[in-house]
Amino acid sequence: MDIQGVVAEGFEPVRDAFVRNFEVLGDRGAAVAVYRDGRKVVDLWGGSRDADGTEPWTEDTAQIVRSATKGVAAAVPLLLHQRGLLDLDAPVGSYWPEFKAGGKEKVLVRDLLAHRGGIPALDRGLTAAEAADGVSGPRAVAAQHPFWEPGTGHGYHAQTYSWLLSELVLRVTGRTLGSVLAEDIAEPLGLDFWIGLPETEAEAGRVGRVAPVDPPESAGMLRTRPRRNVSEAYADPGSLTRRAFAAIDPLPDENAPAYRAAELPASNGIGTARALARFYGATIGVVEDGARIFTPATTGLAAREHSSGPDRVLVVNTRFGAGYMLHGPASPLLSPASFGHPGRGGSLAFAAPEAGIGFGYVTNALAKSVTADPRAQALVRALRSAL
Repeated sequence: MDIQGVVAEGFEPVRDAFVRNFEVLGDRGAAVAVYRDGRKVVDLWGGSRDADGTEPWTEDTAQIVRSATKGVAAAVPLLLHQRGLLDLDAPVGSYWPEFKAGGKEKVLVRDLLAHRGGIPALDRGLTAAEAADGVSGPRAVAAQHPFWEPGTGHGYHAQTYSWLLSELVLRVTGRTLGSVLAEDIAEPLGLDFWIGLPETEAEAGRVGRVAPVDPPESAGMLRTRPRRNVSEAYADPGSLTRRAFAAIDPLPDENAPAYRAAELPASNGIGTARALARFYGATIGVVEDGARIFTPATTGLAAREHSSGPDRVLVVNTRFGAGYMLHGPASPLLSPASFGHPGRGGSLAFAAPEAGIGFGYVTNALAKSVTADPRAQALVRALRSAL
């Protein structure tokens, strides 16, 4: 495998693990990047830009990162909070009056960020067109009765997170979440990351195609079976698990231009591993040219546990901060203080404040993993060994 890019001295184990991902774990095209103390120390890419093609992955290839989008999207409401424009302890309905319907008057902004709002699914799944139109999704979650008493437990809002955050940000700022991200975060930081891919040939031409893959036989012990109750939850059409992931039904074509152009902060962010690593580096400190996103107080808010224990959707124990998944058995990150977000199928990005680390991994070979992909975990272990 021809691996391109650079690795600073001492971080060679990350390159070795990246090579092994292709040789043993079935990666087709991927990139990994690491920032430490604001300086880029790993920036690698290899394979093909399309999971089912041969054109090489280049330095600027971008990919859809599925739920790793959530961690980037969460920076928008936290930035608004930092600026004094959004109170995390205010009822959502104080900004979005229609949201009060169905017994949701007491749902707090903080509850939405920590997956405690009780609306991970919809009574009727939306079509791909409805999901992307900017109106149907917010209208549906506003009318939806919660599946449990909000604030009393948590469950992963796999798809509805898109419309909850989008509409909240729109009501507070008059701008879409994707435009706030582009203008207030991505552009100042020089990030190649979009929620709502611009309709320009230059940007669209950089994005590779994703495709589902099965791990090869060479992965051996990594072809593990999930716990029985988890398997049953995903197999049961009536379970909250299946209904949460089927809030868009049928599932959209993630390679379609219309889907890429939509603003779905839960699932369709597009970017590079370099952008993700730099983003998370800027959530915990200053990166290379003096840019940063969060104050120390906001960083602490992102990393502070808001939800923990049995997840009513994922059917495993999970931990969430204000918009970020936290380190735990279901989603191992670098250390207990880490915060970030995996993407179903493989992508992973996070910050490790105590180590000064911002990490990003993207892939076009979408495996069946939800929160702990073997390829991403191999890179995390290698990074840990290098520190």
